[in-house]
Amino acid sequence: MEPLTFDMILVMAMIGLAIFLFIVEWVRVDVVAILMMVTLPLLHLVTPKEAFVGLSSNAVVSIIAVIIIGAGMDRTGMINKLVAPVLRIAGNSSSRIIIAISVTVAVISSFMQNIGAAALFLPAIQRISKMQKIPLSRLLMPIGFSAILGGTITLVGCSPLILLNDLLAPFNLEPFGLFDVTPIGLVLVFSGITCFVLFGRFILPQGDPMDGGESESSSSSTSPDHPQPDADQTEFYELRTPDDFTDYRDPVFVEDLRRRYLLNVVAITEPPDFKVISPMPDVEVRSGIDLAVCGLKKDALRMASVEGMHLKDNLEVYKDSLSAQTAGSVEVVVGPRSAFSGKSLKEINFQDRYHVTPLSVYRQEETYRAHIGDIVIQVGDVIELYGTWKRLTVLHKEGGLLFSLPSDAEEMRPEKTLWAGFWLVTALVMIMGFKIQLSVALMTGALGMILTKVLSIDEAYQSVDWRTIFLLAGLIPLGIATEKTGAAAWIAHSILSVIGDVSPIVLLTVIGILSTMFTLVISNVGATVLLVPLVVNMAIAAHTDPRMAALVVGLATSNSFMLPTHQVNALYMGPGHYRTVDFIKAGALVSVVFLVVMIAMISLVYGI
Repeated sequence: MEPLTFDMILVMAMIGLAIFLFIVEWVRVDVVAILMMVTLPLLHLVTPKEAFVGLSSNAVVSIIAVIIIGAGMDRTGMINKLVAPVLRIAGNSSSRIIIAISVTVAVISSFMQNIGAAALFLPAIQRISKMQKIPLSRLLMPIGFSAILGGTITLVGCSPLILLNDLLAPFNLEPFGLFDVTPIGLVLVFSGITCFVLFGRFILPQGDPMDGGESESSSSSTSPDHPQPDADQTEFYELRTPDDFTDYRDPVFVEDLRRRYLLNVVAITEPPDFKVISPMPDVEVRSGIDLAVCGLKKDALRMASVEGMHLKDNLEVYKDSLSAQTAGSVEVVVGPRSAFSGKSLKEINFQDRYHVTPLSVYRQEETYRAHIGDIVIQVGDVIELYGTWKRLTVLHKEGGLLFSLPSDAEEMRPEKTLWAGFWLVTALVMIMGFKIQLSVALMTGALGMILTKVLSIDEAYQSVDWRTIFLLAGLIPLGIATEKTGAAAWIAHSILSVIGDVSPIVLLTVIGILSTMFTLVISNVGATVLLVPLVVNMAIAAHTDPRMAALVVGLATSNSFMLPTHQVNALYMGPGHYRTVDFIKAGALVSVVFLVVMIAMISLVYGI
C-alpha cells in the first residue's frame, strides 16, 4: 500500500468537509458542490480543466435531456391519461390499485427522474384515494418506494446510474448499456411491491378509512357550491356587518378575524360596492358591508355573536363571484426544489402577489389555521389555498406547488401527445439500435419536443433543476481528485486490511451496506461520486470484478427508504401524514429485501 501523502490528506479533508456540510445543511447541497469545484483547483488537486469537466460530461447532459423529455410528457397530459385505464384494471381492491399504480410509476421512473414521476402522479393518487375511499397513507408510501425502485430499471432512471459510466471511464472499464440493469431493476420493483402486498397491513399506517374521501391533504377542489356536510369540515359563509360596526371601537382588520375566530376572509366588499376576492390581511372590515369567510360553522356562529354580525343562510352577494365555475379551494403540496421552500407565508405574500388566500397549513400530523403567516414553508407541507381559478392557474404555472386544477383551467397540450411519444421512442431507438451516445440520443429527443412545440424553449429551460445539475457537475472533480491523488486506492486498501480476505459476494454485500448508509445521510449523487472510485480500487485489490462493485454502488444508492431524506419520501411525507417512524418501519424491511435481491440478481445475471 502506498504511503499516505499530503495530497491524499487534503482530498480526504475535502471529502470529510463535503459529507459534513451535506449532513448539517448549513448551505445547500449544490453550493457545497460548487465549493468543491472551485476549491480543488485552488489546492492544485485537479487542473482547472478537470474542475469544470463535469459541466460538459455525458452524465450531466443526459440528465438535462431526461428532465426536458419528462417535462414534455407532463405537458401533454400523458400521465393523467394513464390513470383511467389503470383504475379499470385495478377495480376497487386497494391491493390491486397499489400494484397497478406502482408498476405504472416504476415504468415511467425508468425513463425520467423518479422525483418527476412521483410529483406527476401525486394529484392523480390523491384523486384515486378520494374516489375509492382508501386512506392516502396506504397508497403513497408503496407508490413512492416504487418510483425510487423504478429508477433502477434502466441506466437513465436515476442520477447515480447515469453517472456510472462517466465514473468508470478513468479506469478504462467497459461501460454499461441502457438495459444492462433491467433484469435486476425489474426484480427489485417486484420484490418491493410484494413487500407491501404481503406485509402492508403490518408496516403501513392504516389511517382513517374516510381519509381517502375527505383527507385534509387531498388535492380535490372545493367551492361554496359544494360545502362539506360534516360539522368538522370547513364551509363558506356570508355575513353582513352592522351599520355601527366601526363606531366606538378600534379598527378591525381581515387578519384579526383569522386570529380571533380561525376564519379566513375570502371575499369582502369595499365602499361603495367593490367586491375584493382574497383580500389582503391589512384590509379593514367596515360598517354595513358583506364578507364571505371559510371555516367551521361553530366559529362563524361565534364571530357573528361576538361581533354583532348577521350570518346569512346562503351565499347571496357572492353567489356568482364564488361559484364553482369561478373560484374554489385547492390543497397543494410544496414540491421538491420549490422556490417557496424556506420562506414564511408572510414573505411569500400569496394575497398580494397571486390574489389567493392561504386557509391552513398541514405538517406532520398537525393542521395550523391561526398565525400561519409566520410558518416557514418546507418541502412536503400541504397548504390549502382559496382563489379564483384564473389566479390559481397563474400560481400553478409558476411551479413549485403540486396540485390539480379543473381540466378547463389547465393549459395542457394533449394534441402533442403523439409527438412526445415519438421523440421518446426515437431517443430510445437511437441508443439501442444505433449505439449512439446516451447524451446525444436523449438531447435529440429533447430538441425534437421543442421543435415540434410539445413545449417551448423557455418551458424547457424552466423545467431543468439547475441545482441538481451543479450538484452533479461540482462533485465529479472531487471523484477525479480522489482517484488522481491515490486517496481512493489508499482508503480501499485500508478497508480491505480491516475486513480481511473475503469472497466476492461478501465484498459486494459490504459495499451495498456502505452505499446504503451513505445515501441515507448525503445525496445519492454525492454518495455515488465518492464511493465509485473507492470501491473500484477495493475490487481490484480483492481480485473481484470492479464493474460489479461500481454497479452495486449505482443501485444501492437508491436504497434510501428508512428516512424521509430521499426527495420522493420528503415529497410524500406531508400528504401521506407520515412520521419518521413510519419510514423506519416500512423502509427497514424494504431495504433489507433490496440488498438481498440486488446481490442475488447480480450474482445470477453476471455470474459473480
